Amino acid sequence: MRKVLLILALVVQGSIQAKLLAQSSLPANLPPAKFHLYLLAGQSNMAGRGTVETVDKTPHPRVWVLNKDGQWIPATDPLHFDKPDVVGVGPGLVFGKQLAEADTSVFIGLIPAAAGGSAISSWQPGGYHDQTKSHPYDDAIIRAKLAQKTGTLRGIIWHQGESDSKPELASVYEKNLEQLIQRFRTEFHNPQLPVVVGTLGDFYVSRTPGGSTINAILQNLPNHIQNLT
Repeated sequence: MRKVLLILALVVQGSIQAKLLAQSSLPANLPPAKFHLYLLAGQSNMAGRGTVETVDKTPHPRVWVLNKDGQWIPATDPLHFDKPDVVGVGPGLVFGKQLAEADTSVFIGLIPAAAGGSAISSWQPGGYHDQTKSHPYDDAIIRAKLAQKTGTLRGIIWHQGESDSKPELASVYEKNLEQLIQRFRTEFHNPQLPVVVGTLGDFYVSRTPGGSTINAILQNLPNHIQNLT
């Protein structure tokens, strides 16, 4: 009897290990056209600072994330790694899950690239961000190009602006963001690449006069830039 129980235990254990192994990598025959990639760029409101709860640690079978080491793993919060001591829940995972549910024939690949506290001035070639000891723009390009070896870039999600809400910075923010979007599209050889921008939270705007200026700029962008919402 003990021998039978031992065999059953080994079979069950092997089954569990096989299942975990199968979930640890993308399907080998997944066509790049069916693996939709989205670059998550900006600062802390994209990286995420919310409290991580059980639901945030529950992966979706078709939503994956490119981790810090450039490997595809099932996506759970926190997605980012810009400031490990404070990083938490952001908008990326929910966004990915909603896309996956909208089209059950595709996989979604999220590319975390936000740097908390970064001004738009660091989002240019060679730009450096001291808080995260990173080069936000250069790092985002490297990670996105790595991701494109297995998938197809379908859009960029941009959420940033607090660090540029001072009057002297806000006055040139629109021009800088337009240049950044054009630079991204040129780099990825897609002049119509969709870009979604998020406005600053009301809690921030209510206590920061320049915040309303940034939000007005973000809300006006779709009026003169194609494929931007």
